[in-house]
Amino acid sequence: MSGATGVVGRRVVPLLVSAGHDVVAAVRSDVSAKLAGELGATPRRTDLFQLGDVRAAVRGSDAVINLATSIPPSNRAALPWSWRENTRIRREGSRVVSEAAIAEGVGRYVQESFAPIYEDAGSEWIDESAPVRTTSHTHAVLDAEAAVARYRSALPAGCGIVLRFALFYGPDSDFSRDMLAGARRGIAMAFGSPDGYVSSLSHDDAASAVIAALSAPSGTYNVADDEPVTRRAYFEELARVAGGPPPRFPPQFIGKLLGSIGDILMRSQRISNRRFRSATGWRPVYPSVREGFASL
Repeated sequence: MSGATGVVGRRVVPLLVSAGHDVVAAVRSDVSAKLAGELGATPRRTDLFQLGDVRAAVRGSDAVINLATSIPPSNRAALPWSWRENTRIRREGSRVVSEAAIAEGVGRYVQESFAPIYEDAGSEWIDESAPVRTTSHTHAVLDAEAAVARYRSALPAGCGIVLRFALFYGPDSDFSRDMLAGARRGIAMAFGSPDGYVSSLSHDDAASAVIAALSAPSGTYNVADDEPVTRRAYFEELARVAGGPPPRFPPQFIGKLLGSIGDILMRSQRISNRRFRSATGWRPVYPSVREGFASL
């Protein structure tokens, strides 16, 4: 498993261990190795870009879970160069993980992906067949998904899973903390129309979805909460939790100044999780941010 010490991975590992799985965590540093061990995994120093390293890490495994990312902190997210490492991980790292899984004959490959690459759909529900439109910092999402397609082609008996996660929130998220701080001051850190939809997912629900994916048929799945809300409802709920005044929304032109990040965040996306729920029986603990923001 890669990304074992990230915000989702460090929730996934204990769930796997408690279910009786032996978890090998691919790590890059002594700090990550220590944390992975504390979570119950067996750490293995691995260069995600070196096929030999990754093959050794996945050898003998029943499943490979690739959650590796390098998301920049919120105060640097608008800087294009801040996404270079994340792009490389999704483009090159995912290819290497796929090649390793193929070479070692691993029976299941689960790859994290990003749901908000869908085109703006207004108030319409979005399923996995909806058109996508990537930006400069999200195009590598499709490279990561292509790695799963190569795995499926090379190992027809294997099971390749893509999990398109909605926008995360949680108490250990820079973005969530910054939004809470803004909400306390009555500022909605939002871009796009207040009536546009936001699809969200708590870190805890993302982790339980990864576990559910271990029994899912091959395919690409949206993983979001049950009830996407409008930006207005989103930030009103955040203000209520934060104890702040009614939120003030910035002018919409500001989103356009943020380039590709703003493009993504300005879209209205009411993403459906129906296919994943039907395939696995998974249910989010937090059906919407109305219940989930209390966890912040």
